[in-house]
Amino acid sequence: MAPSAITPPVQQADKLDSAAVARKLAETAPELVKNGKTESTLRPLDASKLKFTRTSTPMTVPAPGDPIIATASQCTDHMITAVWKFGEGWADPELKPYGNFSLPPTASVLHYATECFEGMKMYRGYDGKLRLFRPDCNCRRMVMSSVRCSLPAFDPKELEKLIIAMIAVDGLKWLPTPGTFLYLRPTMIGSAGALGVATPKEATLFVISTFMPPMDQKTGLKLLASTNGVRAWPGGFGYAKLGANYGPSLLANGEARERGYDQVLWLLDGKVTEAGASNFFVVWKSPEGKIELVTAPLHDKIILDGVTRRSILQLARERLTDGKSGLDAVEIVERNFTMEEVIAAVKEGRIIEAFAAGTAFFVSAVSIINYKEQDLQIPMARGEMGEYASLIKSWLVNIMYGKEQHEWGVVVEEEQL
Repeated sequence: MAPSAITPPVQQADKLDSAAVARKLAETAPELVKNGKTESTLRPLDASKLKFTRTSTPMTVPAPGDPIIATASQCTDHMITAVWKFGEGWADPELKPYGNFSLPPTASVLHYATECFEGMKMYRGYDGKLRLFRPDCNCRRMVMSSVRCSLPAFDPKELEKLIIAMIAVDGLKWLPTPGTFLYLRPTMIGSAGALGVATPKEATLFVISTFMPPMDQKTGLKLLASTNGVRAWPGGFGYAKLGANYGPSLLANGEARERGYDQVLWLLDGKVTEAGASNFFVVWKSPEGKIELVTAPLHDKIILDGVTRRSILQLARERLTDGKSGLDAVEIVERNFTMEEVIAAVKEGRIIEAFAAGTAFFVSAVSIINYKEQDLQIPMARGEMGEYASLIKSWLVNIMYGKEQHEWGVVVEEEQL
């Protein structure tokens, strides 16, 4: 896999960053670079070498409604770990009982934010089968994130195999009920015990699974548009799923909640970017009368290339542009747009709906956007959601839970208890 297959589009001004990413790929995962002549003594991440150590003290699965679910802290019995070391490569990965890590206080992640992660889910289908949704996209994105914060690269197919191995063991016990899901969190941290602003010489990859409380908003999300802070900026790392993108945003999100709103709608020079940690979409009639589904573009490296975002755009292009869905046909537009455009669409009655999309919030309608102390009311034609978001959400749910057979729904063969 060439570096261009991993990294997002790079602007001319980002040549230094692009060159560093390409070099990191070549140095830590030469098997991904298609030059045909790469020789390396480094051990690649290899799921076929997975070592199994089953738990001897299995945990109890919480019942529906158990308060621990709301804490998002109850994990399943097992986890995956793999350690990379400079000059050696990857040790054999392990499936072992879930438990705490031991890290030196000088670990790179604790001082320099050398950390990246993914957010994904496993689903118990209505047909009883266990599924992942587009895991290849998450694993490829994690490679891009890891090299962006100077952690080692790896073959994304091997990470996908490791995730499948773990949920094949834990899925049947921990996710027995059709129509439910568990959250999956692949993570990599710089675990080398040494101070100094430098590339970590050791990294730890791990995968855990946990319960998550439902985040559906029956009355729609209320967003507070930012006027004095930004989440990401051109040439930065907003496109990568790094912990460093999230910690600094918590203060503003907390303030939004104190004021009665659910999330911050992040702006950059007046341009709409993301809603909290989710991608943001609006459906409106353009001044020329065209119905458009609009979301911010990826090319300036501000927006996270969300798997849900990508899937919505692909399904919309396939199913919403010809008028055969039962709704008016829409034009799919990825471009920068401003809060002033949103205000104009609201005032002129052209706004149709808006929604946020991501792994955690899934597809959630937006009912209010507050901008400069003014609440803008966003229609929700179906009461809890707009018609377009509702239809898109139903398509995704059908794929995730097996009502629609689709290549995005990856069935996992499970170990029987």
